[in-house]
Amino acid sequence: MFTPFAVYAQVKNWSQVPGCMTPEGVPTFKCLEVVFGNLIFMASSLIVVVLFIMFVVGAFRYLTSFGNPESVKKAQGTLRYALIGFILFISSYLILNVICFLFLGGIGKDCKLFKLEIPGS
Repeated sequence: MFTPFAVYAQVKNWSQVPGCMTPEGVPTFKCLEVVFGNLIFMASSLIVVVLFIMFVVGAFRYLTSFGNPESVKKAQGTLRYALIGFILFISSYLILNVICFLFLGGIGKDCKLFKLEIPGS
């Protein structure tokens, strides 16, 4: 039996960020942190799904090539581009964390590079 449950496609709710909503319920600029966080989370999820599909398609092409040099070359190209995409995805995350650690002094969730902080709010 299928039991329905709530699915949330966001990292944070509006109510989790102090100063995001005014008492009247109007969003402020502080809510942009939530919007950008959710966009990055959804984009990362989409990238992971596309990379997985590329690896599966490349492996399937390789297995069904039956030694045909042209088909093997196409399969290797698909796998190569999937691997390059995976390396770029991981390295971009690592580069941002290294920049945060070296220049901003934050580690992980303490990094101010990934937070939108408006002075004076």
